Amino acid sequence: MSKVSLIPFKVEKVLNDTKIIPPGIEMIEAPAVWEAGYKGGNTVVAVLDTGCETTHIEFKDQIIDGRNFTTDDNSDPDNVEDSNGHGTHVCGTVAACENDKGVIGTAPKAKLLVVKVLSGQGYGDTKWVIEGVRYAINWRGPNNERVRVISMSLGGRIDTPELHQAIKDAVAEDILVVCAAGNEGDGNHDTDEYAYPGAYPEVVQVGSVNLEGEISRFSNTNCAIDLVAPGEEIISTYLNNGYAVLSGTSMATPHVSGACALLIEQGEKEFERTLTEPEIFAQLIKHTVSLNFSRRAQGSGLLKLSSSVVSVEDAEYSTSSTK
Repeated sequence: MSKVSLIPFKVEKVLNDTKIIPPGIEMIEAPAVWEAGYKGGNTVVAVLDTGCETTHIEFKDQIIDGRNFTTDDNSDPDNVEDSNGHGTHVCGTVAACENDKGVIGTAPKAKLLVVKVLSGQGYGDTKWVIEGVRYAINWRGPNNERVRVISMSLGGRIDTPELHQAIKDAVAEDILVVCAAGNEGDGNHDTDEYAYPGAYPEVVQVGSVNLEGEISRFSNTNCAIDLVAPGEEIISTYLNNGYAVLSGTSMATPHVSGACALLIEQGEKEFERTLTEPEIFAQLIKHTVSLNFSRRAQGSGLLKLSSSVVSVEDAEYSTSSTK
């Protein structure tokens, strides 16, 4: 079985304390959706990463369950603690809770299923990721909750059929799979860079922009990019009950994963039924704004959520997509 690892990322700074709505979350206009009454409403997002610092103040009541598939902590399946920091940062961007201090996530009322598939060193066997995906597919909560979104800020250069099949199975169960595009970009939007599982056509492949809306030089470009989100100088939760500013497509991905939780809550409240995976994807792409870049770099464009306060009856749902 091949190896998979964290997509290389950069730690810009580590902070002991802060009080801020992160600029990336402002940029995708999540606060406008909160004001309309949608904050993720117990939608379960499975984060497959290095685990999470479960005792962090920002995750009070956010974590619904979890499982460790790595050899860390003597392979204890119940220990999902993060000794790397990457997974904790990603979890915070998805769903850090509302406090009078710290940061807030894109979907602050969503629930996190923490699936540890990478070790504290930031790498692991692809079989751990496959097991993590299948765990997310089959997981059921105490009130029969199920995973609606899988978020993966990880990747490798090898196309593994078993991983691809697990992702196909997740999508068949109407789970939206959101993956980082990768950070091997060379600044030339005409060249192809691929990381898996991000490059699989069934996933939502997320590229990165900076806070000025320019494509990040490191962001992979290819014909399967679906959209872009903020991925540079992103502030979120970190180890030791702290915060950090990180950069990478790993940081762009959880903005999209959290946004999907908001869109699912809104759509299902208005339609009074469960949305399918193609419908969720269509609603997500509806909330993008095209930038002045090649589609190979931006896909459908930059995630912008403010129009989601309009009734989902205005959305054009389709079983076809660009995925």
